[in-house]
Amino acid sequence: MRPGWVLRLAAICGYALLLAPALLVCAISFSAGDFLTFPPPGLSLRWYAALVSNAELMAALRNSAVLAAVVAVIALLAGGPAAYAIARLDFPGRGFLAGFLAAPLLLPTLVLGLALLLALQPVKLAATWPGLVLAHAMVAIPFAVRIMTTAFGAVPKDLEEAAWTLGATPLQAALRVTLPIAAPGAIAAGALCFLVSFDETVISLFLVGPRLSTLPVEMFRYAENRTDPLVAALAMTLIIVALAVVLLVERLVGFTRAVGRN
Repeated sequence: MRPGWVLRLAAICGYALLLAPALLVCAISFSAGDFLTFPPPGLSLRWYAALVSNAELMAALRNSAVLAAVVAVIALLAGGPAAYAIARLDFPGRGFLAGFLAAPLLLPTLVLGLALLLALQPVKLAATWPGLVLAHAMVAIPFAVRIMTTAFGAVPKDLEEAAWTLGATPLQAALRVTLPIAAPGAIAAGALCFLVSFDETVISLFLVGPRLSTLPVEMFRYAENRTDPLVAALAMTLIIVALAVVLLVERLVGFTRAVGRN
């Protein structure tokens, strides 16, 4: 057997191991039974219908979608200029800035969530939209900076220099030359930030309240008290949403182009 076949077999086994839980959840989500059992006693769409008719989960879904969209925009607006400075400019402290912006990724989300609760509670921002947006943006911005830094770094500096020689200011060159070329990276960064915020659970558990909650938190609470397949239908819905966003990015720009690689 050639080494190539061994690598292919190992890759197939690895993918199968990764996809097996999702396939199991998919099968259970179509169960006709009243409990989380496998194999399901029958096939039915009853739990998807129950999911749509669940007012609390649908309200949490709307909250998560709005929150993720706002966080994605903020992450791009805040992370884009920082990424440009790290990738294109030479200034003292550039390495420190890059490390500082990546710091939230190094902290356990449990510690970060508790710290945010202690910081936001005294100023009455806990269990509020501004507090949730701020907390999710803190986690999403490092992803935007990382992807946008790669995208900006892949743009040849000669293009900006050519724009300068034609009379453009550095700001005009950045906005009219570099940014359009790096736009696929911005789309990919926005999509990733949307998914990061949409799926965030631990930090949200510290900051939500009785009148404001997110879908992952409501899903966690539902799974604590019930054992029916509705939670599997909800999990499958989240998988489909994430897959749809990934496929949309791939369809629009392609991941290779999005990260600035030809």
